[in-house]
Amino acid sequence: MSDAAIDVPAYLLRIGYAGDLAPSRATLDALHLAHATSIPFENLDILLGVPIRLDLASLQAKLVAGRRGGYCFEHNALFAAVLERLGFKVTRLAARVRHGTDRVLPRTHMMLRVDIGGARLVADVGFGADGVLLPVPLDGGESPQFAWTYRVVDDGDAQVLQSRRGGAWADLYAFTHEPQLAVDYEIANHYTSTHPTSRFTQILTAQRISQDARWTLRNRDLVEDRGTTSLSRAIRDDDELNAVLAETFGLVFPAKTRFKY
Repeated sequence: MSDAAIDVPAYLLRIGYAGDLAPSRATLDALHLAHATSIPFENLDILLGVPIRLDLASLQAKLVAGRRGGYCFEHNALFAAVLERLGFKVTRLAARVRHGTDRVLPRTHMMLRVDIGGARLVADVGFGADGVLLPVPLDGGESPQFAWTYRVVDDGDAQVLQSRRGGAWADLYAFTHEPQLAVDYEIANHYTSTHPTSRFTQILTAQRISQDARWTLRNRDLVEDRGTTSLSRAIRDDDELNAVLAETFGLVFPAKTRFKY
């Protein structure tokens, strides 16, 4: 679909951004941070039996007008369209997630490369609470981001985004630079949102990032991570779950909403 579906002023209002829109590194950083800290990561439509649609009109209706969140395909497709409307050079890529698994997974994570001022950077507003707040250069250098640090390193023919915790580096995902088309994401999105072995059909999750903390809800466990300390608590029942979704993640559903997971 044409990017005519994108209402940039409405998107900027959604992420609380009122700064410069020139296609510069400073603008990219500011937009990335604003999006990552304003629109939560969540898979709740999957658990409600609602199809995940990736056309821009649907993304704007859900994430912008509907004030919902989404997962990688939704976040990064929306962000890429906005960046291109503003004049940025964006390449859509696919990655194999390594975080939380020791198996080789399919390329079911959407992320972006932005080329600007002679530099290449990973831009990714759709990896959830373990993801980056700011774009990460592809030059191997460390990228401190508030209480967290990231880097991109080479691994054979691929590159790997890593995060550092307690002095140790952990892989988040591996990617190559082959541009992806919309149809590539449609196939990956179908698997991710419908296959019985996909993690997104098996658990409920909502995740939100700020500059100081990261909140992750998985089923009935809520974790608040501040980089050096972490607190967790169990959600007692469905009513408390709906309250946590509203109060912690800004995701408001009718009181009797129940999620199938």
